[in-house]
Amino acid sequence: MTTRHPTEQDPRWAAIVARDPKVDLQFVYGVKTTGVYCRPGSAARLPRPENVEFFDTAHHAEIAGYRASKRASGDQNQVAQRHAHIVAAACRHIEHAENLPSLEALADLAGLSPFYFHRIFKAVTGLTPKGYANAHRSRKVRDGLKDSHSVTDALYDAGFNSNSRFYENADQLLGMKPGDYKAGGTNSDIRFAVGQCSLGAILVAQSNRGVCAILLGDDPEKLVRDLQDQFPRANLIGADHGFEQLIAQVVGFVEAPALGLDLPLDVRGTAFQERVWQALRNIPPGGTASYAEIARQIGAPSAFRAVAQACGANRLAVAIPCHRVVRSDGNLSGYRWGVERKRQLLEREGATPDRNPLSL
Repeated sequence: MTTRHPTEQDPRWAAIVARDPKVDLQFVYGVKTTGVYCRPGSAARLPRPENVEFFDTAHHAEIAGYRASKRASGDQNQVAQRHAHIVAAACRHIEHAENLPSLEALADLAGLSPFYFHRIFKAVTGLTPKGYANAHRSRKVRDGLKDSHSVTDALYDAGFNSNSRFYENADQLLGMKPGDYKAGGTNSDIRFAVGQCSLGAILVAQSNRGVCAILLGDDPEKLVRDLQDQFPRANLIGADHGFEQLIAQVVGFVEAPALGLDLPLDVRGTAFQERVWQALRNIPPGGTASYAEIARQIGAPSAFRAVAQACGANRLAVAIPCHRVVRSDGNLSGYRWGVERKRQLLEREGATPDRNPLSL
């Protein structure tokens, strides 16, 4: 009696033999004798089963030392396109659904198991389906309030089916009471001061939740207008002596990053943005990371463009150090407050522009 190799008993081997494209989203296989990996639906020559190793993703295969075959590279592009179409359809379904569809319902719509659907959705968008739905509702509430809808209309239009559910989340969602947000920040006290540092003008603003803005620029008046534009009806309070000590602390950190900056922050963004911003705060002074590295760290390896957008949306210069994110080749890319300021910040932290990014 002939004993089969364990790989032959694995149902994934049967999928490879059948060249089944329906499981291309589920795993890849590496061939030990060639050092390449392929998708199960690939038309590549079948290897011997004892030379096959299975991996959940192409990324895991590459970590193990395998490289994509020429066929696999083409397969990956096709798979990426399929992923994008599947996730785009799911996003449209979520956005138009009266209530959040279950994970099982979304997976069934895509023709995938809940496990694999959840994984590719997160890889493409950087969010879970529930996180995406919450971010979408957040945008709808904000847009509804800005369009002069009543608070009640805005919350129901956004998919909250009860006042209590909405108000439980309102502070996290808006950073203040819904009526105050609708009124452009009415009843919100924001203390601020403008000073000077070696990078030019600097504005520091603080709400009752923490520092809500650190802005850099050449024109102090423009920085104040930027703050006013965010909450045009907020009660902006000029600095007193106590607040000037806070801005001195921020300026001191800009000049000497090794001092550290331990301040309560009022961070408001989508779920994805806040994950990116937290990852940025984990990069130590003197270190850098690429957009792709940040994307991998937060579990969304294909979302590096969204990572770049989250960096651009950051309103807390130096406190959330988006200046430490560089291109994959180590060169500098865009910075909300100017590439030259980014270069200066990195140089005083000990990271040079041509230095290779550090792994996180």
